[in-house]
Amino acid sequence: MHADSLFVVLAALILVPLGIAKLLAVPDMRRRAAHHGIAVDRYRLIGLAELAGAAGLAVGLRVGVIGYLAATGLLLLLAGALVAHRRSGDAPIRTAPAVLTALLVVGFLITFASGV
Repeated sequence: MHADSLFVVLAALILVPLGIAKLLAVPDMRRRAAHHGIAVDRYRLIGLAELAGAAGLAVGLRVGVIGYLAATGLLLLLAGALVAHRRSGDAPIRTAPAVLTALLVVGFLITFASGV
């Protein structure tokens, strides 16, 4: 397995379950949306964006431009997540999924660009 594929799989292991939970508006996600002052319908859109980003990274392994676009979109989404966590006064552990996913996406970009 190439390094870029590993980054995609690891990012998907974070993005897909969280995206599905947001899309389905499970009780924990409803609480998180309320905590951040985000309407549940908008939180569902965030979940959809997470799922689309994960799919885009996977497609990007074959169609490079899709991967770059998905990675860019995910980095913007994750930056927004970090801002939301900061504004809500969340402990650093609550930001860990966003930080880790952002690092994985950056890793994907670096390894994909270098052909590792």
